[in-house]
Amino acid sequence: MTESISERLADGVERARREPKGFRVAAEKLLIDVAGLCVAARKTDYVRAALSAWESDGRCTAIGHARALDSAGAAFVNGTATHGEDFDDTFEGGPVHAGAVIVPAVLAIAERENISGKDALVGIAVGAEVMCRASMVAPKRIHKAGFHPTAVLGAIAAAAGVAAALNFRKADFVNTLGIAGSMASGIIEYLAEGAWTKRMHPGWAAQSGIRAADLARAGFVGPRTVLEGTHGLYHGFAHTTEGDWGKLLDGFGERWLAASIAFKPYACGTMTQPYVDCARRLAARIRVEDIVEVVCEAAEGTVHRLWEPLADKQRPPNAYAAKFSQPYCIAAGFILGHAGLEAFTEERVREAPLRALAGKVRYEIDPDNPYPDQFTGHVRVKLKNGTTVEERQDHMRGGAQDPLSRADLEEKFRLNCAYGGWSAVQGERFLGFARTAFDSKIDLSPFRS
Repeated sequence: MTESISERLADGVERARREPKGFRVAAEKLLIDVAGLCVAARKTDYVRAALSAWESDGRCTAIGHARALDSAGAAFVNGTATHGEDFDDTFEGGPVHAGAVIVPAVLAIAERENISGKDALVGIAVGAEVMCRASMVAPKRIHKAGFHPTAVLGAIAAAAGVAAALNFRKADFVNTLGIAGSMASGIIEYLAEGAWTKRMHPGWAAQSGIRAADLARAGFVGPRTVLEGTHGLYHGFAHTTEGDWGKLLDGFGERWLAASIAFKPYACGTMTQPYVDCARRLAARIRVEDIVEVVCEAAEGTVHRLWEPLADKQRPPNAYAAKFSQPYCIAAGFILGHAGLEAFTEERVREAPLRALAGKVRYEIDPDNPYPDQFTGHVRVKLKNGTTVEERQDHMRGGAQDPLSRADLEEKFRLNCAYGGWSAVQGERFLGFARTAFDSKIDLSPFRS
């Protein structure tokens, strides 16, 4: 009998277990970014709703909250909080948000099971690697089918990460992935009116991984061919079984592709980031009041999420919808000089100057755009005097070509903590914890306030 994709991944986990140190720097960065985002979002309506709606208490930490939850609840709340402002990590080639899924899942299971820091590191490394690689098997197809890749692939990846952290034998690992395939979900209809459901996708995927692992450990059986099968995950969510499986399997457990995970400088959609940079540079050269029209070259694969319907994107109905509006985010780059958390309040997105400029922004499809392998930016401005100026950027700042340093990421963490109401002392205490978190057992209980 031919080995399935899940079985071959299980073999790779054993290789990864021997050499997780290659991912440690990336894992520490993910831990820092996730924690800061959890704190930044802890007082928001959507996080309060997520916490209030979860029934079961336990001994696991929802970062920044006094109430301790069961492992699934902690994973759900932390995943939802991490992704809630769309300020979390991404992967060039996906795009998927691995940190918001994998870190909450593994931290929760680490607290519940009292596992070692090394096992937690293995779990985060394996989960993030599976998620990033899985996103390249059938690029763009999951989005085109109307699903959120982070939600769909996150359930499988969280299952892999949790199973690896718990040192599952091969059969249990395979069953965990098989079970998680029936827990995967996440449609992208939130785009229509800026509804909150995208925010919960990573949290739901994270808790799904834990529940799948618990079922497998108890003896529940999942399909061995959950990924590539005739009725498997990719058939269901990408409408194909003809993916490039080499992207997932080649070098798995030996080469850490997820070590190149990108960290966002702005609190908005991934592909928008370089456009904001272009707008900021142009703002230093021209007067906003002289702008007649703004035209941007865009990848066809991003249009249905970030550009259309254009009239709606030019006047986003709320702050969350504005995060997925290229016109609004570009206008923020010109007028505010940033697209940080303060750019996405309900009051801000209704400001007349931002709306007026967003109304002048449109797009043209660039058939040669390298998305999703690269996230590029282009902004061309026509001025009242008839002249045209433009800026281009061939990469995402914070990504593989221009990564944020550890110091940059720690500063982002500090700003997010201050935004969420943590004191400087609390923030520095967590940074100290992050430096040695994988050297001993994980205990997040000091960070429940």
